[in-house]
Amino acid sequence: MDNVTVRQGESATLRCSVDNRVTRVAWLNRSSILYAGNDKWCLDPRVVLLANTKTQYSIQIQDVDVYDEGPYTCSVQTDNHPKTSRVHLIVQVSPKITEISSDISINEGGNVSLTCIATGRPDPTITWRHISPKAVGFISEDEYLEITGITREQSGEYECSASNDVAAPVVQRVKVTVNYPPYISDAKSTGVPVGQKGILLCEASAVPSANFQWYKDDKRLAEGQKGLKVENKAFFSRLTFFNVSEQDYGNYTCVASNQLGNTNASMILYGPGAVHDGNNGAWRQGGCVWLLALPLAQLTRQF
Repeated sequence: MDNVTVRQGESATLRCSVDNRVTRVAWLNRSSILYAGNDKWCLDPRVVLLANTKTQYSIQIQDVDVYDEGPYTCSVQTDNHPKTSRVHLIVQVSPKITEISSDISINEGGNVSLTCIATGRPDPTITWRHISPKAVGFISEDEYLEITGITREQSGEYECSASNDVAAPVVQRVKVTVNYPPYISDAKSTGVPVGQKGILLCEASAVPSANFQWYKDDKRLAEGQKGLKVENKAFFSRLTFFNVSEQDYGNYTCVASNQLGNTNASMILYGPGAVHDGNNGAWRQGGCVWLLALPLAQLTRQF
């Protein structure tokens, strides 16, 4: 039995060799007659007669679909005895992703399960990969992708690819958002002369984005306060002093918080020649805000 392989939507040509001894010919699909000689027996308009000559008897099935797959028989009657030849039609189908996980948001440390279901003939191969500059190769060659104890570095888009060599692979993506509490990455003390413009900057990474608050000693600073400007963005907060005075010098604390927690960092705005403890710029994790004071030895030197 010969195989004829075509892709879904294409035309399949079924050929049967004959000679001058043949008196009758017919094409059958299983037990149903499609054509007998030049007479069409089936009602399917997609089936047409291509050739009925002394050497060949051929039909064509147009716009082939999966239900056309199966055995076809060419029946030849001669003066002496009947003869048949069989052809098996194989229909290939491009891959198609029929089900894929929705975008997901999860807290850091949680477990993620992504699903990608695809159909096609032959069955497609499914692979998952992380769309990230640091990612290398595939992270799963299965319909399911399991991530245990996910980290913030594993956030981003995950691409499912389904391929079976019939057509170009089909791909779809799932966005995975990893939520984590704020982490202050930069907060430095700054020296500014009286009468000049001074800026304290607090940079924090967090998902969802952090909310920022500023304190001087135990007093919260508000937007619009005279001589000050608080500018909050998604990943940083800027405290601007337009005309620094002696009263502005001192310890400032930046607090960054979201639903998952908070962190704070202290920094000093000081004048030229002032001695300050660089350790005051260290940041701390926790649920409370600790307002830092200058060391006693430093206070003694100032007086």
